[in-house]
Amino acid sequence: MKIALLGYGRMGKEIEKIALQRGHEIVIKTSSDDSYDISTADVAIDFSIPTAAYNNITNCFDHNVPVISGTTGWLEKYDDALTYCKEKNGAFIYASNFSLGVNIFFELNNQLAKMMNALNDYNITMEEIHHTKKLDAPSGTAITLAEGIISNSSKTSWELDTKSSSEVIPITAKRIPDVPGTHSIAYTSEVDTIEIKHTAHNRKGFALGAVVAAEWILNKKGVFTMKDVLNIG
Repeated sequence: MKIALLGYGRMGKEIEKIALQRGHEIVIKTSSDDSYDISTADVAIDFSIPTAAYNNITNCFDHNVPVISGTTGWLEKYDDALTYCKEKNGAFIYASNFSLGVNIFFELNNQLAKMMNALNDYNITMEEIHHTKKLDAPSGTAITLAEGIISNSSKTSWELDTKSSSEVIPITAKRIPDVPGTHSIAYTSEVDTIEIKHTAHNRKGFALGAVVAAEWILNKKGVFTMKDVLNIG
């Protein structure tokens, strides 16, 4: 499989290693201001920057190249991207986190939220920890987790650095050197605490998930999620 890496930062380099190990070929490695011929690729993996992501993605649709995107910070144009994908009969997966373990964790989070919804004695809290180079807070993964809880409970919103209430999920974001990513959700009552937690040991899990998604989407048409890739949920 010929892969275009749209964004060749730390994640792009990690994806390259995994892709080569799995027998694929990297035909494009681009930064945000490079020109490239996307038609030489079988599939594209976009881990670029917010200002480049939408153009990268729509360029793939224009040239009938399936695209996987893990870039954050551009989602105000996400619905436009979906519409354009459908117009061009393209193939697209966006995920806030491509780690296979995290996507299983998303499903555990949804199921736990359903089970805990009727138990009013428990207060929910969420914490995410990342490396100091991660500037956005909370993480996209934490937001996805919060949205999963909201969809499966009476909670209506999340807030950063606030107290738990009947409607709000409080999220604490910490930045510590050399932490790839840790996310935990705790339900605490007077008598006990129920907690689920995912800890990334390195960036390989994120890269592997992106490559697996690229392998899966080849020769498909439509808008998909990691649930489709993993056949869960």
